Order: sequence, then C-alpha cells, then structure tokens
Amino acid sequence: MTGAPASAAGGSGATPAPRGGKLGAAAVNQAGLWNIANILTMVRLLLVPVFVLLLLHHGGDDPVWRSFAWAAFAVAMITDIFDGHLARTYNLVTDFGKIADPIADKAIMGAALICLSALGDLPWWITSVILVRELGITLMRFWVIRHAVIPASRGGKLKTLAQGTAAGMYVLALTGPLATLRFWVMMAAVVLTVVTGLDYVRQAVVLRRKGLAAERAAALEAVTAAADAGRPDTASVVAVVQPDACPTGTEAVPGTGTAEGVAEPVAGAGGATEAER
Repeated sequence: MTGAPASAAGGSGATPAPRGGKLGAAAVNQAGLWNIANILTMVRLLLVPVFVLLLLHHGGDDPVWRSFAWAAFAVAMITDIFDGHLARTYNLVTDFGKIADPIADKAIMGAALICLSALGDLPWWITSVILVRELGITLMRFWVIRHAVIPASRGGKLKTLAQGTAAGMYVLALTGPLATLRFWVMMAAVVLTVVTGLDYVRQAVVLRRKGLAAERAAALEAVTAAADAGRPDTASVVAVVQPDACPTGTEAVPGTGTAEGVAEPVAGAGGATEAER
C-alpha cells in the first residue's frame, strides 16, 4: 500500500509504477524505439568515427590523442555491456536493437583493429583472423536462424572481453613490460576467437541437422494426418456401396446385405418371353 488514490496511480486503480533505486519503471514503460538500451547502442555507433579520428590524429603518434581515443573506445565497450543487460532485464528488446547491437559491436572492434594495423602497431594477420571469424559467425547465425538461435556462450563473452582489453591496450601508447603484456593478452584473445568460433560452427551444424530433421518429421506427420482425414470409414463405404450393388427393382434386406426377390425379375423376364412367343 502506498496510500496514493487510484487517480494518482493511473486514473482507474491501476497498479502504481514500482519504486526503487534501479532504473526500472522508466525503462519498463518504454517499449518503442527510443528506449535506453537502443540509445546506448546508437551512442556506440556514433563513437566509432569519433574514435577513429582521435586515434589517427597527428598520424596516430601523439600519446595524448591516443589517450582520448582510448577513452572513446572504453565508453563504447561499456555501453556494449549495459545496453544488452538493460534490454533483457527490462524487456526493451526491439527489432532495431537486434540488428544495430551486433553491427555496433563489430564496427567499434573492426575500426580499432584496422586502424591499429594501418598504424603498424598490430600485425595484419591478427586483424584478419579476428575479422574473418566475426563476419563468418555473423553470417552463420543467419544461416541457421530459421532452425534455431545460437546462444552466446561464456567462451564468447570471455572472447569479447579479451578482445576489448587487448585492443584497448594497443590503443594506448604503452612501452616496456606493458607493451609485452598487451601482446600476450592479444594472443589469448586470438586463441579464444578461434576456439569459440569452431565451437559456434559445431553448434550451428548440430542445430541445423536437428532443425531439418524436425521439419521432415513435421512434414511426414502432416501428410499422414491429411491422408487419415481424407480416408472414409468402413461404415460409410458399406452404406454407399450396398444400395448401388443391388439390381433395379430389388430391395436389400436390412441387416443381411443381400437382395430379396432377385429371382422375381428373372421369372418375369421368362414370362414376358413366353407371351411374345
């Protein structure tokens, strides 16, 4: 009980919006495009060109500008964590979010890797492995989406964390032991990228096989049901066939299925012949 009158709760005794320190009521009531989760996704998309400009400013050699670029990259990665959490927790999942969120993820990470390789800080083979894996898994999700959705695994989340940490360390102008550490963090990210990618491929193949098997079983069941529905029962067949089987002028004896007086037309026919003679 809050003590508030019905009109204050919505005019007709509706349950008042829940209170609390969480962002709950404000977020739950937003079912349209402009909710907090989608806004964070769009902020991440807008940060991509900002990050690129900051990283490449003065040829990418200025540690100060690279620090600014790291700040933009960090904000983008943080929004990646919060927008998904808010969307799932407060039922803010929209079609726009389903499309824009993975695009924003791939855009910020791809921009970081490509720029770092272009600057000579990161080997191109690392960028190629990560980008090919990310693009391939995205296409594979669409390949099996009509059968099932491949859920995000713990390994995939750990891979994302490792990639973000390693890329962020490369964005900063690190030297000495920290520069060596970031190399090994990136190697760990590459290993996780490949391993989780292979696991997703395995899941996709299994889900597709199960989906195809389920479709075949459903089709067979539908054909069987249609055949059963179109097949007349035995009683109907007997009722339809028996009257037609009896010659004209005869009647079927109820319950026997035989025609009584079959001989009468024969005798009559014989008499008519004698008369004609």
